[in-house]
Amino acid sequence: MNQPDIARLWVYLASAPLFWLTLTLVVFQALNWVFVRGGRMPLLNPVLWSIVVLGGLLTLTDTSYQSYFEGAQFIHFLLGPATVALAVPLYRQWDQVRRSVVALGVALPVGSLIAAGSAVGLAALLGADRSTLVSLSPKSVTTPIAMGVSEALGGVPALTAVFVILTGVTGAVTAAAIFRILRIRDQRAMGFGLGLAAHGLGTARAFQFGETAGAFAGMAIGLNGLATAVLLPILLPILLAMFD
Repeated sequence: MNQPDIARLWVYLASAPLFWLTLTLVVFQALNWVFVRGGRMPLLNPVLWSIVVLGGLLTLTDTSYQSYFEGAQFIHFLLGPATVALAVPLYRQWDQVRRSVVALGVALPVGSLIAAGSAVGLAALLGADRSTLVSLSPKSVTTPIAMGVSEALGGVPALTAVFVILTGVTGAVTAAAIFRILRIRDQRAMGFGLGLAAHGLGTARAFQFGETAGAFAGMAIGLNGLATAVLLPILLPILLAMFD
């Protein structure tokens, strides 16, 4: 097959939505195989490297995100059912949740405020402008809520989405090492911390520690989204004034 034929074939494939859907699944499965064969090393996280590989392919082939999303939207649609399905392990662990209600009631507002406050404070010390600080503040919340909060507070939703993804990937990659260093072995604490700090990607990582960790992580996603939506509009002006 000569070069023009290859070029025409690529144009045809790249314009077909199922091509990018298939490629996404193939890339993730291949990298997940590497992750498992590599002893589940955090740095081999398949989500992280799938983003790198697919992003690189889109850049090299000059393919727009809109073209890619025509196929990837089928995976995006499954996020809804997957989120609802988190209720199943939570129901199975309900007795553990009831016994932990006091600790969770303290950990939720403290963790939510630290997640936003530490990011804003560090970025302010590094010289970030106000728009970036606002966009960064909801980075530990799942993307739809984070973008909505960011837009309402005057941030840049697209920038917030990038911060959310980076936060989730960082949490998933570093979680095991952090738990080991801090000697945290309670799955309830591991899961709730991961879900609160690293939303969906953290929750996926939490399930690798056990069902209890996954259930508490799934609960943390919803609770932190609610807490952030309520508390951040009140406290962000105070944080910004502190670093102004």
